[in-house]
Amino acid sequence: MSSKDTGGPAFPVTSENFRNSQSGVGMTLRDYFAAKTMQGMLSDANAIIEETGEKLTLPDDAESIAEASYIMADAMLKARAA
Repeated sequence: MSSKDTGGPAFPVTSENFRNSQSGVGMTLRDYFAAKTMQGMLSDANAIIEETGEKLTLPDDAESIAEASYIMADAMLKARAA
């Protein structure tokens, strides 16, 4: 995976709460955005693949869904930085 802007931690901890957590634990904002996008895609039972017009299916389209989720997450981070 190439190094991308991750947006930092999705759920940062304050220095007061840091005592009980480990450094580097948790998901990035990019991961959080991708997970939300994937959840939305999978919640639509009628979602189709634009190129083929076929319905998304698991496990056949799992890799495409994951890639599309991170493409959207990257776009969200870009819009957020603007």
